[in-house]
Order: sequence, then structure tokens, then C-alpha cells
Amino acid sequence: MNDPAGNDPNMLLERLAKSRFRASFHLGRYELSYLSEKGMDAVLAHAAEFIKARLAPTLPARDGRQTPLKGNPAFIAQHATGACCRSCLKKWQGYEKGIALGEDERNNILAVLHVWLVAEARRANLEWRDAAAQSELFQEFSSQ
Repeated sequence: MNDPAGNDPNMLLERLAKSRFRASFHLGRYELSYLSEKGMDAVLAHAAEFIKARLAPTLPARDGRQTPLKGNPAFIAQHATGACCRSCLKKWQGYEKGIALGEDERNNILAVLHVWLVAEARRANLEWRDAAAQSELFQEFSSQ
């Protein structure tokens, strides 16, 4: 698995927390409601599609402006984790611009978004529509 910056998601999130700009991103009421209603799996599926279409190409269209600032929890997570454009992805996660991202790289980015979204859900004491399924998700990350 190619992880150029040598980051595990938690180490990267610790570095991002030191950035006033990145640390200022949190899920709002709408995004928390969306996450609660649709569930983590659906939001991560959206995020995977966004990463593949908007970040993974060698030269992404509208690079630097391709990730909205609201509307889907995945968008907020991308900004919070430095995965909103290829310049930020280079700075925070070490992925070079001008090189298409493969499946391993996309999965690394998705893992960071996942850990951030779980932390945000916990921070907000989110009540899940499908509480049983979400408790498995939290158990998976409780040891990290």
C-alpha cells in the first residue's frame, strides 16, 4: 500500500488538528442529520466516488475548486483532512500532483475520512438511525 507520508489516519489527524484552518471544520446540523439518516456506509460510498472522480485523475478537473464546502458530510471531511484538492493532498498526505491515484491510495484517503467522520459523530453524540450497525463501526475504531 503506497502511503508516501507514512501516515496512519490517527497520526495524520493529530497533525491536522494543529492547523487552525483544518481544525475549524466540523459537521453542521444538516451534515450530522444526513450522516445519521443515510448511515456511515452510504456516506463513505459517496466519498469513494468523489475521490475517484475528483481527486484520483492525473489532472483533476477544476482542481482546487472541486470540493464543495457544504451539503455532504464527505465534503466537510475532505476539507478537514486535507483531501479536498491535489495541492492539499500533496501537502497533508504526500500524494504527488500529476500522478493518478490508484486503488490503494484512494483507500488510504478514504480511511482518513472514515476516522474523521467517526470522531465527528462521537463529538456530536450522534444518534444513529440504525444504532446496532453503527455500534460495530465504533467498536472497530475504539482500539485506534
